[in-house]
Amino acid sequence: MFGLTRVSPAATAAAAISTTVTAGNSAHCGNPYGLLHQRKTLASIISSCQAASNCFLQVPSVSLQSKSFALKATSESQAVAMSNKEAQSSYPSGQKQVLISLSDKKDLAFLGNGLQSLGYTIVSTGGTASSLESAGVSVTKVEQLTHFPEMLDGRVKTLHPNIHGGILARRDQKHHMEDLSSHGIGTFDIVVVNLYPFYEKVTATEGIKFEDGIENIDIGGPAMIRAAAKNHKDVLVVVDSEDYPELLEFLKTSQDDQQFRRKLAWKAFQHVASYDSAVSEWLWKQTNGEDKFPHSFTVPLSLKSSLRYGENPHQKAAFYVDKSISEVNAGGIATAIQHHGKEMSYNNYLDADAAWNCVSEFQSPTCVVVKHTNPCGVASRGDIREAYRLAVKADPVSAFGGIVAFNTEVDEALAREIREFRSPTDGETRMFYEIVVAPKYTEKGLETLRGKSKTLRILEARKNEKGKLSLRQVGGGWLAQESDDLTPEDIQFKAVAEKSADESALSDAKFAWLCVKHVKSNAIVIAKDNCMLGMGSGQPNRVESLRIAMRKAGDEVKGAALASDAFFPFAWNDAVEEACQAGIGVIAEPGGSIRDQDAIDCCNKYGVTLLFTNVRHFRH
Repeated sequence: MFGLTRVSPAATAAAAISTTVTAGNSAHCGNPYGLLHQRKTLASIISSCQAASNCFLQVPSVSLQSKSFALKATSESQAVAMSNKEAQSSYPSGQKQVLISLSDKKDLAFLGNGLQSLGYTIVSTGGTASSLESAGVSVTKVEQLTHFPEMLDGRVKTLHPNIHGGILARRDQKHHMEDLSSHGIGTFDIVVVNLYPFYEKVTATEGIKFEDGIENIDIGGPAMIRAAAKNHKDVLVVVDSEDYPELLEFLKTSQDDQQFRRKLAWKAFQHVASYDSAVSEWLWKQTNGEDKFPHSFTVPLSLKSSLRYGENPHQKAAFYVDKSISEVNAGGIATAIQHHGKEMSYNNYLDADAAWNCVSEFQSPTCVVVKHTNPCGVASRGDIREAYRLAVKADPVSAFGGIVAFNTEVDEALAREIREFRSPTDGETRMFYEIVVAPKYTEKGLETLRGKSKTLRILEARKNEKGKLSLRQVGGGWLAQESDDLTPEDIQFKAVAEKSADESALSDAKFAWLCVKHVKSNAIVIAKDNCMLGMGSGQPNRVESLRIAMRKAGDEVKGAALASDAFFPFAWNDAVEEACQAGIGVIAEPGGSIRDQDAIDCCNKYGVTLLFTNVRHFRH
């Protein structure tokens, strides 16, 4: 191991000297740089160097036990670097230089030829240089500027003053330019860099070893990008191949547009920030395993589309895709494919997400109809067309203009049913929907659905993976929690009243319970035979939600199951007794109230089965 230190000559004499000085002072044998205290001796060496054209102090590494080391001044013919005079000759006055180092070489030939035609000298690294040369572009390799070979298996290529000095120097600062001149360093006008494909490597389906992940963390690239972005007033920085045409057009015209330069600088810093967030997320998971709540973390978001407006027309809005590693191939509405229809709106995304999350919970063929993020109709049947009809029938008024979701393939027969089905309220009005979402479609199914309406949005989505982190914004902060992934199979429905639950009653209770977890609190769902009959949502008190649900269920409430998202605080002359008097056959609720015994006694009086789940499903 050795270090090279340039000592600037005071004159331009052609000769070079080679001097070796050995220190034998045992008093300093414990210092690996023991000789450096002998200032007079070093001063004499430097004085000798000043008479030469070029001088380098070569310091061999020594152990702590060494009693001496050699300090050599070598001539230019033996050194790695060239003299200042020769270095300056590598940077002709007024020369325009661009530095290109790319992992993703998309449109590289287009860029290289465009820059060369504009008179730029191109400096490049390894594979990028080879690709440019193959495209007929003249290239100066980085080593010709640094006079130092690539080392440490490629870890060190561009981390050198001859590179970063040329990027960071401010052109309007005289002493900056004098520093460059004295060290023979030229300036860079443009830096084009993208980074090692860390994100793609660590998210590959075949996985990656920890050591390989570490080696795919780019160091030199971010350093160059950040340097150029900081000095964007003088250096254009490009990290996206989509910007190549605009860059070339900019170079052909005025280059004084600071807004363009700032836009590229912002994009560069954002690019590096997203890259670093991926590295941070990956390392956290490698280090802390299942802990989902680090002390700090960054969520990288990528703009998918600008929306016409937000929840209301006076609110501007946009839709972003979460580029976190944990979201790769994890499903969800954000990555759904839109096959047909108008562009998605802010509310469309919210409603489609609610419908898709709900329908994906069911194992049997199921249809869910959602309005304003609440499922107003849910049904499971072996015949998915029958499930669709029953889901609409639960609340046809609310279903009109809603979102319809399926957990099975939409074929031609189902698509025709969706297209032609008339509202149960009058048997004449053809049902209108904003969105249809399903896991897949047959070719004929898509063709048939497209014929329903030019505006109908047809989405193909993948089921959300379990275990995601749920984020929600509040003023000045964010709430983070695990997703509510519990299903009826994960919990125990414990009979606490005198009447036990038969197989049919238990099945109805589980179905209602799975529905109610997707309804806004306070939530009540009434269901029977795998079909929602009525639901009450979002009421400040549970009694009102119950009454709404029973009104929608009508006469079908007799013998049906009722599920509540939280316990009943009161029973007598309240929600529990009203439900029992209406003819409800089984009630499923979390339990946990100080008046649970009242609920049990009430159900015993009316002969109703009461099941405690010990699981609450608030949804705010």
